[in-house]
Amino acid sequence: MKNKRKKRAVTLIEIMIVIVLIGLIGGALAFNMRGSLDKGQKFKSEQNLSKVYDILMMEYAVSSKSLDEIISQKEQILNDSPLTKEGEKLLRDAWRGDVTVGKEGDDLVIKDSKGNQAGGVQ
Repeated sequence: MKNKRKKRAVTLIEIMIVIVLIGLIGGALAFNMRGSLDKGQKFKSEQNLSKVYDILMMEYAVSSKSLDEIISQKEQILNDSPLTKEGEKLLRDAWRGDVTVGKEGDDLVIKDSKGNQAGGVQ
């Protein structure tokens, strides 16, 4: 007589436990990635604000325009600048909000939708 060993099959409970563990690990990774994405968006927005500030202040320095004229013509100035290819995109922040350009004394203040700013008193 031959002794046959029965192969033990994987039960439904074991499969469910593995799926739950994979889900928990994936959830933890996704949660940690969110913080990295937020930091990346903030960095991108700060760089755009700085670039807008630099371009508009250079225009103020080399032209005879007042700050009020520069604020009202900001789209045209950014589009015509050789420092950027797509100037109108600089007026949107990383969260797809509008970038606002204002004046504070003799300086420009550039803010994004989250309150980050370039120029002015910070």
